[in-house]
Amino acid sequence: MAEVLIVGAGAAGLMAAGAAARRGHAVTLLEHTDKPGQKILVTGKGRCNLTNDCDEEEFLRHVRTNPRFLYSSLYAFPPAKTKELFESLGVALKVERGRRVFPVSDKAAEVRQALLDYAAGANLVHDGAASLLLEPLEPAAPAEGKKAKKGPAFRCAGVKGTSGKTYRADRVLIATGGLSYPVTGSTGDGYKLARQAGHTIVEPVPSLVSLVSKDPDCKKMMGLSLKNVKLTLFEDDKAIFAEQGEMLFTHFGISGPLTLSASSHLGDMKKHRYHVEIDLKPALSEEQLYDRITRDFALLANHAAQGALVKLLPASMQPVMVERWGIDPATRANQITREEKRELVRLCKHWTVSVDQRGDLAHAVITSGGVSVREVDPRTMESKKAANLYFAGEVLDVDAYTGGYNLQIAFCTGQAFAAHL
Repeated sequence: MAEVLIVGAGAAGLMAAGAAARRGHAVTLLEHTDKPGQKILVTGKGRCNLTNDCDEEEFLRHVRTNPRFLYSSLYAFPPAKTKELFESLGVALKVERGRRVFPVSDKAAEVRQALLDYAAGANLVHDGAASLLLEPLEPAAPAEGKKAKKGPAFRCAGVKGTSGKTYRADRVLIATGGLSYPVTGSTGDGYKLARQAGHTIVEPVPSLVSLVSKDPDCKKMMGLSLKNVKLTLFEDDKAIFAEQGEMLFTHFGISGPLTLSASSHLGDMKKHRYHVEIDLKPALSEEQLYDRITRDFALLANHAAQGALVKLLPASMQPVMVERWGIDPATRANQITREEKRELVRLCKHWTVSVDQRGDLAHAVITSGGVSVREVDPRTMESKKAANLYFAGEVLDVDAYTGGYNLQIAFCTGQAFAAHL
């Protein structure tokens, strides 16, 4: 039986604590806030999209950063096992569009409580981690006739708490999350601890985040949600992401599921220019849309330009379209020329919005970046820099698109740690 110390009672920490305690280990769980699992409550708009109902191969295609690192842990604890675990904890599940898995209750609090129940065998302590307790390791003597292997120079023997108390342990897991939603407790403390052990930190940036645009049309349509549209993200006029789904116009730019997924493809915004194009009618070709508009205008022959769009576009988009279209608002539908209809088709199929910056980390769903996975054993989650030190969840430089993938990463890396104690 090992003395296990887990720093951070979020999704990864609670999962690891429950799995380790149920294997008979003595587990202490340090959490610096008074509400463990707080970030779980804001996931999936308060409904908690806890995994994705797909197989491992399909899952890895949705991991944006370092998917190969997850191969071992994901195959050992795939989405099917996550579903099985939560159902065994009394959480009835349902699968929605895009294979997203939610509790039937639509309440993230039920998922959080299930994780707390799962980790009930751990000793939950209200304290943070100020520093690692690192002890030097003597290099192992090489086998006869062989060169010495370079191993960790230190062993982690515990942490010093922010309270000043020392917590010693045989194994220490850092599961402190990233920097997103800092009000829930994700303050980046894990990066500081990892650096103490000599780890490289890939610069954390917001991912799965709303996008800021200087385009004034966004504010004019704020609150407008578009469904079944296709959003394409361009980097220097080259398409780098395209997907169909839902998006939202806001007072500062654009948001919604499509936008969040697109945001994870953004590179260095100082080196590249970005914009998105929205196809408002992806089910129709340009010729089909032209014919549809022609029919609409014939039925609404005596309506002015904006009124002629009543069957085509949502109400709040109609005046914005007329302005961008550049047509005289007084023009009647039966006066609109073929060329003007062609221009309307173009705007409907290629509605352009500039992307001027990412939303901030305070409102990002996840953090991209973190502890370099080159310095972590993908099978056990153990540090290659310090023996008995481990990492799980968002603190690692692994992230995925929306759809339950990021919570599944937290769960499978937490389970991998516990399975190899």
